[in-house]
Amino acid sequence: MSVPVPAGTEQEAQDFVAAVRKEHADATHNCWAYVIGADASVQKASDDGEPGGTAGVPMLQMRLRRDMRYVVAVVTRYYGGVKLGAGGLIRAYGGAVGEALDTIGTLTRRRFRLATVTVDHQRAGKLQNDLRATGREVRDVCYGEEVTIGIGLPDVDVPAFRAWLADATAETAGFELGGEAYGDA
Repeated sequence: MSVPVPAGTEQEAQDFVAAVRKEHADATHNCWAYVIGADASVQKASDDGEPGGTAGVPMLQMRLRRDMRYVVAVVTRYYGGVKLGAGGLIRAYGGAVGEALDTIGTLTRRRFRLATVTVDHQRAGKLQNDLRATGREVRDVCYGEEVTIGIGLPDVDVPAFRAWLADATAETAGFELGGEAYGDA
């Protein structure tokens, strides 16, 4: 059994591995591998008792060849009496991850800058419609004394968005950049 799932942080990956180990505590091996970070800065793998380099590393290599980031894979193996040998284990573990990825497909995630737009109630509805009509990601809307609209923008779009916002609201809207987040492409 092979299960790859999204993991935004190393802690999420570790938590998933722990959950699978708990669910399949009677398995002979729960081998795992994950890559976290757009630059693949965190790469970890475990053979979980299989001969060194025959499980975790092939699983990791399969995902790196496919340029997969922010994902953890666990392959659970119940020993059935057939010795696969080192080559067989490498093919089995790497192949299991490849087959699982083929089955579930991939999802591209993009980095966004979070931003907040503040506008008066009179302009808020039209602005929200305009944002959605132009493909902008509206993350949340809060109504108070003014209306605050949280959006996500690709970094390269920030200058053009500022100009668009000034034009769309006759320069009456406030705009503040925040941190970053990741979203589906």
